[in-house]
Amino acid sequence: MSKRVAIYTRVSQDTQTTENQRRELLAVAERNGWHIIAECSDQGISGAKGRDQRPGLDALMKMIARREIDMVASWAVDRLGRSLQHLVGFLVEINSKSVDLYLHQQALDTSTPSGRAMFGMLSVFADFEREMTRSRIMAGLARSTKKSGRPALDPAKVQTVERLLRQGTSINATAKKAKVGVGSVARIKARMAA
Repeated sequence: MSKRVAIYTRVSQDTQTTENQRRELLAVAERNGWHIIAECSDQGISGAKGRDQRPGLDALMKMIARREIDMVASWAVDRLGRSLQHLVGFLVEINSKSVDLYLHQQALDTSTPSGRAMFGMLSVFADFEREMTRSRIMAGLARSTKKSGRPALDPAKVQTVERLLRQGTSINATAKKAKVGVGSVARIKARMAA
């Protein structure tokens, strides 16, 4: 049975054309006996844009969700997205629907054992990249001397608020007189009641 294939092409600039990508992918499909179901293309759209801003990619993903195709064929990995993480997310999504991926420039075909092995390695590297990013963020937060949240109220203001509340002044009036937020006064009042 011949594979049902959707071709996906993309160029970043309006002055460029997807024709060379298309022509080469059609030749590959013919050599392999693939049946082209659809050709999805995004013209003049950056690979950094999400699916919501790439109508061709969105149409492709809908075909995958409806299981209308067996394989996605694209010129190169950077036609699908700009980061390894996005590519692996894309691969996981199509893999969950039993759809394979053919990338011409990278000679990647996940319908073959070597292609599946490459997919596994890409997943490992994506996890590594994610963990490295997380480690850098955590290290940056640990080095940061800035405390999160608002600074504590000056003890003199807290005493003023407590005195006004004991005298029966309302929360709003106390906040106005002490020149502090209503929320701060409410928290002090709750603490006093406890």
